[in-house]
Amino acid sequence: MTNNVEDGFTVNEISVHEAHSLLQSGNPQVTLIDIRSRGSVLGHIEGAHFISAEDLENSPSVLPADKNSPILLYCASGILSSYAVRILENMGYTNVHSIQGGFNAWRDLGFEVATDTDLTSSQLDRYSRNMLLEEVGSEGQTRLLSASVLLVGAGGLGSPASLYLAAAGVGTIGIADFDTVELSNLNRQVVHGTADVGRLKTESARDAIHRLNPEVRVVTYEERLISRTILDVIRNYDVVMDATDNIKSKFLLNDACFFAGKPYVFGGAVRFVGQVSVFHPKEGGPCLRCLFPKPPKQSLSPT
Repeated sequence: MTNNVEDGFTVNEISVHEAHSLLQSGNPQVTLIDIRSRGSVLGHIEGAHFISAEDLENSPSVLPADKNSPILLYCASGILSSYAVRILENMGYTNVHSIQGGFNAWRDLGFEVATDTDLTSSQLDRYSRNMLLEEVGSEGQTRLLSASVLLVGAGGLGSPASLYLAAAGVGTIGIADFDTVELSNLNRQVVHGTADVGRLKTESARDAIHRLNPEVRVVTYEERLISRTILDVIRNYDVVMDATDNIKSKFLLNDACFFAGKPYVFGGAVRFVGQVSVFHPKEGGPCLRCLFPKPPKQSLSPT
């Protein structure tokens, strides 16, 4: 145990190893408090009570009656818990310590982490920044891990999309492309590298995704999707993303998603101009043909 001076105040700290030994000793008088407002999202130390620093003074049922009993506080990094130590000391508690480095240091040293989700410790670490967003949380991350996206095209649009989908933790990514990697692709098709020149884009993209996130399941389709087969392919996916570079394919994907009731994510770019939209008629919205009933003439479509 050490004393750390912050802003002129002396803060009692305890190392992660010392805290672990104290908690493992079975001493029933030790009180462990997690002061993170969303402490359970990324995991927590087993047996911790969740009380924010602002609520410490209003939690007499959790705090020990004996003000000399040991109390351990932690947050994510040990900074906020240092201030919480002062609050309890001002309330008359004499044996209060902040865990150095907080929960992050505890987890990094490999000590057991408890969680209210089915996510593994590795997943909690990998997707921690996702789950800190209230719009995602552990429930949203779990849904991403069980989701599937079909990405049609592994070129200029499909390359960054595939990497970001994999990084976000989308569980299954399908990639449809029949082309091979060329040296001239590499200035914008960032999923491929120089060593991939001559390889199928699907294979190159699959390998890059697995280097980024080995847990992602990648299904490849080295074929041109046509009207006779496309419904059989897209029925296995939650979302279809169009990263193609020709008008005919875009209308084919739109029509297939319309009849299959799948969300159709539309993207296109020519030089410095881009378009993106989401069409989901099943939810009451329009489809691509509502905006453009017929494909434009070939002479009007830029390459």
